[in-house]
Amino acid sequence: MKLVRYGRPGKEKPGMIDEAGVLRDLSAVIADIGPAQLSPTALEKIRRAARKAPAVRGKPRMGCPLTGIGKFVAIGLNYSDHAAEAGMPIPKEPIIFMKASSCIQGPDDPVMLPKGSVKSDWEVELGIVIGSTARYVTRKDALSYVAGYCVVNDVSEREYQLERGPQWDKGKSCDTFGPIGPWLVTTDEVPNPQRLDMWLDLNGQRMQTGNSRTMVFGAAELVSYVSKFMTLYPGDVITTGTPPGVGMGMKPPHFLKKGDVMTLGIEGLGAQRQEVVAFRA
Repeated sequence: MKLVRYGRPGKEKPGMIDEAGVLRDLSAVIADIGPAQLSPTALEKIRRAARKAPAVRGKPRMGCPLTGIGKFVAIGLNYSDHAAEAGMPIPKEPIIFMKASSCIQGPDDPVMLPKGSVKSDWEVELGIVIGSTARYVTRKDALSYVAGYCVVNDVSEREYQLERGPQWDKGKSCDTFGPIGPWLVTTDEVPNPQRLDMWLDLNGQRMQTGNSRTMVFGAAELVSYVSKFMTLYPGDVITTGTPPGVGMGMKPPHFLKKGDVMTLGIEGLGAQRQEVVAFRA
């Protein structure tokens, strides 16, 4: 299934995209799409009931496809060629940092430059959505704890991230720096998360082209690894790193400015579009 939440910010309704690409309203089936709707049993109930869901007219705004995200866990330097362009060594273990949940927004909502930002950057990433509580899970079993996958733009302010102390979180957590969606695609439609093409364009020019097969640590290994250090609950999201082509790695470096437009997507998971806007209180 391709699950969505659509409508005005804070007023989103649950929905799904059917096989014909039609948006259907799930309001009569579930109150929302959040942790309680992500277990295998709950997803199967939604799948059966969704067949009779009514179509939605028009093209409403898409919000983040799930609510109630407790943890937004991120993995750094998880593509060897991205580590090379950043001038950093390939990590021996996954690099874990956090993005604040307050940065989460819809896939097509504007990205706002932080006040005083001079080095804001883009990163297309594969997001993993946890469906069942995971604690010390094995790599072999890890993907059975996953509800689905989604597109994430891990927008990053590089000066805040790299030049103002050793912790990355403050360069990753600015308001609007976590577009997620448009869809939460359940695992039955993504049999192999390590075979997904991904891309990002800036103002119509291709910047990033990659495939999840080149991840240093794959999805199963990441879920297993993170679960050793923190319990993962339904609705938690792990964003898994980006392929090369970020602005920081260009010669000379190139960063986002007001009026820029980012478009990005992952095979089978949909696409995003964000216009970059100036800071507003």
